[in-house]
Amino acid sequence: MITLTINGAPRSVEVRGDTPLLWVLRDHLGLTGTKYGCGQALCGACMVHVDGSPMLACVTPVGAVAGKAVITIEGAGGRAMEALRAAWAELDVPQCGYCQSGQLMSAAALLARNPRPTDADIDAAMDGNLCRCAAYHRIRAGIHAAAKRLGG
Repeated sequence: MITLTINGAPRSVEVRGDTPLLWVLRDHLGLTGTKYGCGQALCGACMVHVDGSPMLACVTPVGAVAGKAVITIEGAGGRAMEALRAAWAELDVPQCGYCQSGQLMSAAALLARNPRPTDADIDAAMDGNLCRCAAYHRIRAGIHAAAKRLGG
């Protein structure tokens, strides 16, 4: 039995410690906002926050996050996430939307550590997030708009 905190609530799952966190979230806990994209830490669709840091759930064994706080897109909140969601809607950022939960989680982590990112900062922070629809310019504009909303 492995116990961890998911979106502020303690949860216990009976899985092997080497089970990827992504499958625990999706298959055992029903949190399907975290997406499966590649399974090899190449696309960023599975981005979550673990103790406040962005982490790829597809390659993170659940045993490695036992006792830690995991935030998924379903539980993501706060000023930065609200500003990002508003900017995403205002600028019509997503196309298909599949990668967007990972994009938002990476962007929120960026704004938490850098409230006034440059284009280069954004590009570096978002480098691990692929968007098959190529909405990169709108994603960057959305992050700038969110930073502006936050006073950055």
